[in-house]
Amino acid sequence: MINLFEVAETNKMIEEENLDVRTITLGISLLDCIDSDLNRLKEKIYNKIYEAAKDLVKTGEEITREFGIPVVNKRIAVTPVALIGGAACRTAEDFASIAQTLDKVAAQVGVNFIGGYSALVSKGMTAADELLIRSIPMALSVTERVCSSVNLGSTKTGINMDAVRLMGEIIKETAERTQKQDSLGCAKLVVFCNAPDDNPFMAGAFHGVTEADKIINVGVSGPGVVKTALEQVRGENFEVLCETIKKTAFKVTRVGQLVAKEASKLLNVPFGIVDLSLAPTPAIGDSVADILCEIGLEYAGAPGTTAALALLNDQVKKGGVMASSYVGGLSGAFIPVSEDQGMIDAVREGALTLEKLEAMTCVCSVGLDMIAVPGDTKATTVSGIIADEMAIGMVNQKTTAVRLIPVIGKGVGETVEFGGLLGYAPIMPVNRFSCDAFVNRGGRIPAPIHSFKN
Repeated sequence: MINLFEVAETNKMIEEENLDVRTITLGISLLDCIDSDLNRLKEKIYNKIYEAAKDLVKTGEEITREFGIPVVNKRIAVTPVALIGGAACRTAEDFASIAQTLDKVAAQVGVNFIGGYSALVSKGMTAADELLIRSIPMALSVTERVCSSVNLGSTKTGINMDAVRLMGEIIKETAERTQKQDSLGCAKLVVFCNAPDDNPFMAGAFHGVTEADKIINVGVSGPGVVKTALEQVRGENFEVLCETIKKTAFKVTRVGQLVAKEASKLLNVPFGIVDLSLAPTPAIGDSVADILCEIGLEYAGAPGTTAALALLNDQVKKGGVMASSYVGGLSGAFIPVSEDQGMIDAVREGALTLEKLEAMTCVCSVGLDMIAVPGDTKATTVSGIIADEMAIGMVNQKTTAVRLIPVIGKGVGETVEFGGLLGYAPIMPVNRFSCDAFVNRGGRIPAPIHSFKN
């Protein structure tokens, strides 16, 4: 039972501390749409998604009205398209036409984004995988709502360095094709190590092949709520700090659980997981970096940042798993630059560098996220950064990701504006020394010894 005090407390979180449910994401399997005829395949895809998702936006709005909880985004994730299109697609243009079908149905049902224009190539690439990957720049330049992801490595299989090299080139080409929008296409493209099958957050969401035919996954968010709670315990020891974060994460996750269960009931779709990630926005007071400062740092990036982030991530998970039996996705602290005003301020003050962000990814749940770099950054340099991040995920048995945006025509010190939840970002410098010979070796980095646990 929820008492009146808890109702008032939740209302305060929503009205004053930016508490929201960041997304209700409907996962849809497209395995039964596979067809060797491209036109029939696209027709099946459109019809299945439309039928499954036609009431998704309305359901989110109903939940907001009934419970007063803002549901910011309604999204769709589908089976990785490389698996679905292999029998019908002979060219990159064929795959890009599937992306346009996804974009069309996403607009028709009114969702913000649709994820799953994806390939899973941690050990090797099929012909269909490679075709889809090579089609990504075209697909993201002719669509508005489609998001793309590629899984390049895992703890069990190692890192596919051929795919890492290719993705450096693909990211640069995507940047060039969307140059007029400040290379916005790269904001909808992410590469992973150990990608989860049930992530509700874009751009990395896809509907894994181990999932049910349809599933509801919910992503909650509450950096502002955690920050406000920590203001009440300034100067207290780490035990008090940890208890405060855990209790707050519990309350935030209960809100997500409530919304997930209600959406599941209204849509008659099974409930999957609650992702309890702290996902910031550009709004003042909705920043993970501000939490780190409240813990005791002058700026994110100062000495002690990695330890503070490790503490935050762990306590969020400990509080969240007590609030829901099914916690999944990424579930931790996002540290994007463009979407977090505190991170932007830290970069501008010189407190936060790309190398420090990489160190922070060792203890958080995502990776190098929404980082704008100079447009003349070499493709091999992008691949080298990706390889470093994949290695962190592989060795630490965790999910890591890279979403870099080489902004064509802009350099260090300039700013790029993406708008909305994507925010804006200062262009960050990258290491100027070459890794060409390393990236161009080809082949696969083998899995670490601790992967052999059969």
